[in-house]
Amino acid sequence: MKKIYRFLFAGVLALCATGCSSSLLDIENPNEVTNTTFWKSADDAKAGVNACYSFLYKEGTWIELGDWTRFLYNNYDFYEGNKVHWEHFYVGIFRCNQVLANVPAIEMDEVQKNQLLAQASFLRALWYFQINLLWEKGTLVLEPQNADYIPKDASEQEIWDQIEKDLTFAMENLPEAWDAADLGRATKGAAKALLGKAYMQQHKYDRAKEQLQWLIDREGSLYGLLDNREDNFTDLNENNQEGIFEIQFDDQNKGGTGNDASMAFGFQRTQFYAPGGTHGTGWGDGKARRWLVDEFLKERRVDGRNDLRLYNSILYKHFGDDFPDQSKKYYANEDASQWFDEWGQDTEDCYIRKYNTSYYREREDYFARNNYRIMRYADVLLSYAECLVETGTSASDAAVYVDKVRERAGLSKLKDSRWKDCLSSKEVFIKRLQMERALELCFEGWRWADLKRWGLLDSQAGIDELKARDKDFNNFVIGKHKRMPIPTSEVEISKIDDVPQLTQNPNY
Repeated sequence: MKKIYRFLFAGVLALCATGCSSSLLDIENPNEVTNTTFWKSADDAKAGVNACYSFLYKEGTWIELGDWTRFLYNNYDFYEGNKVHWEHFYVGIFRCNQVLANVPAIEMDEVQKNQLLAQASFLRALWYFQINLLWEKGTLVLEPQNADYIPKDASEQEIWDQIEKDLTFAMENLPEAWDAADLGRATKGAAKALLGKAYMQQHKYDRAKEQLQWLIDREGSLYGLLDNREDNFTDLNENNQEGIFEIQFDDQNKGGTGNDASMAFGFQRTQFYAPGGTHGTGWGDGKARRWLVDEFLKERRVDGRNDLRLYNSILYKHFGDDFPDQSKKYYANEDASQWFDEWGQDTEDCYIRKYNTSYYREREDYFARNNYRIMRYADVLLSYAECLVETGTSASDAAVYVDKVRERAGLSKLKDSRWKDCLSSKEVFIKRLQMERALELCFEGWRWADLKRWGLLDSQAGIDELKARDKDFNNFVIGKHKRMPIPTSEVEISKIDDVPQLTQNPNY
């Protein structure tokens, strides 16, 4: 159950009233919630934290980085493609800063207080993590600011340092699990998993291994792989042992995207990614790439059939031929495999099927009720294997953790597969692990982080490897496109005597 909703409206409405200075008003409204009248009780503290979570429902805080694939940025202020993300990340950070600045002074149970502060620290780190992945710099704001605040440069390393501080505090004060009334809140394991990811992005693999080891040691109690992998992408088995941290989406409130009691809680991605056209039910804005289909088809399961992760992840031309035992029905269409012929599309046209909602309805909309899994245990296993080989463990020993994910998918262990040579060296193993991550975690938002961590965006050899599979990388310029441009309006408002304090990224 998604119990955070119980307190969500109070937090949103309370904090939405704190953005303007009261000095602008001649007469105070005694019924209006302000910073002076709020932040008095434990209930206020919890409402403030819930308002931080509420910004996970904004489009700019969950769209995947890998969706920006064509590397053609002309309008740096283009709202849907760049500015909205900057804006939403920093609004989320602002709300966390309010909690972290005001809750310490509230008289309440110290354990509960620290748990609330830890949740705000975790969420602030999550948003700064995305800022570093996208822009590799930003402005580091650690306390509430008013409208006179002038943003200034903070380096990528300064932001990583703050992320580490926030997540260290979070993991030290969050519980290992919440009761049913608070399912969906950040846990100690979520903080450790995100801290592990932050260390990995900085190539601090020894520290990352230590954090991920904590989750690995709790396999079978707190964490583990689900027998049915697809339960990770529906609303039928949410907040389960594989889900490390999930955005708690639901269709109970079908409102807009504002910051009031009518705001929607629905997951919108399925509407934008579902196929469009005569027989479609969405807009087809986000598409898969055919190379991923071809990679799935290179290896069959132990039973001789094709990998069901492909069937459940991608919709492509004549997919029914590869999965004759699976339904061809997709929403209200009895045989979706015929769409591609009717539309005259070729084999390059592929659509994202993962997270689709055709299992319970015949049309898509903006209010899907399935949670979005930001981190899950399969990712932890693959990340841990990477940390092991990067810190001197043999490929054979690291493969144990990759094999858990493969065997859940019905595949053989690596040593018994066509890829068995990958166990011969660290370098070959890492290259195979890169593909294992692509197959298991496609469309879950970590591809861009992976490409950056592996250095594939830093050299011509890396770009050539990517171009051989994905023609969108034909536009990629080394030294430029591994980061997004800072929104122009943010650079402009940072000027002092016409000199920007928040500078534009190189080559933009």
